Amino acid sequence: MNRIDRLTAILIQLQSKPLVRAQEIADRFDISLRTVYRDIRALEEAGVPLIGEAGSGYSLMEGYRLPPVMFTPAEARAFLAAEKLIGKLTDSGMHSQYQSALFKVKAVLRHSEKTALNMLEEQILTRSFLPAADETSARDHLQPILGAISGKRLIRMTYHAISRHRAEVRRIEPVGIYLADTHWYLVAFCQLRNDYRNFRTDRITELAVLPEMIPRVHPPFKTLMKQFSRDREKKSAQEIVIRIEKDIYKHFGTQKYYMGYVSESETEQFIEMHFLCTSLEGFARWFMLFGDRAEIVRPDSLKKRISELLSETAARLKADLFHA
Repeated sequence: MNRIDRLTAILIQLQSKPLVRAQEIADRFDISLRTVYRDIRALEEAGVPLIGEAGSGYSLMEGYRLPPVMFTPAEARAFLAAEKLIGKLTDSGMHSQYQSALFKVKAVLRHSEKTALNMLEEQILTRSFLPAADETSARDHLQPILGAISGKRLIRMTYHAISRHRAEVRRIEPVGIYLADTHWYLVAFCQLRNDYRNFRTDRITELAVLPEMIPRVHPPFKTLMKQFSRDREKKSAQEIVIRIEKDIYKHFGTQKYYMGYVSESETEQFIEMHFLCTSLEGFARWFMLFGDRAEIVRPDSLKKRISELLSETAARLKADLFHA
């Protein structure tokens, strides 16, 4: 990037937030702090009203704005690709807001660029292998959740946890959200449990942002996420070792990671896989999917549980055949 383009990009960055530190600019453009200071002086000499100094950060004087930004074709294509992902990975409310923003991006493009972008839009698709019912089951919670986080407001919600047979009404203090695999999770302080909890947003059946302000100061979101990771590591995980026939390994895909996959090694006939799993019951039921082509090295408790499950299954099938 030449210097003129970099100065323009720095000016746009300065408009993006109240305070921009020199190190942020240096990291973005992979330049030294000395170069950042020279660029800032160049902007000041060009008449840009900057407030701040080296070491504290820079901001634009209130009321100063650039005229409408012209996006490059590459930037517009990136927006278009992101719109497809947002449509698949967020709820309809979030998707609608992003589409509105994308219309504004298209509005400042030249006619030829708009035509090219419209043609490209038909060539980008996202696919889901989940049943159609699952794709449409998520409710429009992300926008109000983000609004509550931004406004530091309490949330009242009806939540149906996996481990419970009925939904519960909770009052929570939202801290942040994150995407894991294909699900969004809300991290919040639960006033019912008096502790921080993870809530899967598609298990929220009703949600209301309350006018009440969050009554306490919470740790930074990244700090909470690190704590959750440490807590998971402290849980009693059991070592499991299995051997599977090589020709079925290709069917595992990413399932092994959900079971606590650690490592694997290859022998002449088998692939030996090592796991650290916190749910022996869950692993046993997963193993039964391919148990006819695998063997358990350890632990014996896993062998015993699978034997019990097979006996129970055989007894149920026998009873069904008898009644038929």
